[in-house]
Amino acid sequence: MPEPAKDAAAPNAAGPGIGRGPGRLLLSLYGVFTVAALSRAIVQISMQFDQAPLAYLLSLLAGIVYAVITVALWRGGEGARKVALVSCALELAGVLTVGTLTLVDSGAFPDQTVWSDYGMGYLFLPVVVPVTGLLWLRRPAPPQQDSGS
Repeated sequence: MPEPAKDAAAPNAAGPGIGRGPGRLLLSLYGVFTVAALSRAIVQISMQFDQAPLAYLLSLLAGIVYAVITVALWRGGEGARKVALVSCALELAGVLTVGTLTLVDSGAFPDQTVWSDYGMGYLFLPVVVPVTGLLWLRRPAPPQQDSGS
């Protein structure tokens, strides 16, 4: 009997469960971060862009990175694992760079970004979560189960 076609938008249940188990917590956190960062950035850009354009654009970038990671964790599979791994590394680099710049040259950031002061406004989660994500995503993928066809 032929197998039903898989929906391309559905999560990869047969692939490695990067968004399952402990990965589900990461998936949830990144989902919340996506909504928070994008909402904040959209409001700031639309209402007060001239006050701190760099800060608001960096918050928008953070929200986009969070969205990419969220989708990758939800989709699963090796391709999504690689996308999430690169995105978490980019996020960590952004948090460390922006965090350092906000401490060194606070005048360049007249308003906070998601990554300002290493995410202090978000209880330092923007620096802790990508480290946790990198550790989770670097673990070996579980072996593929044969569907018995």
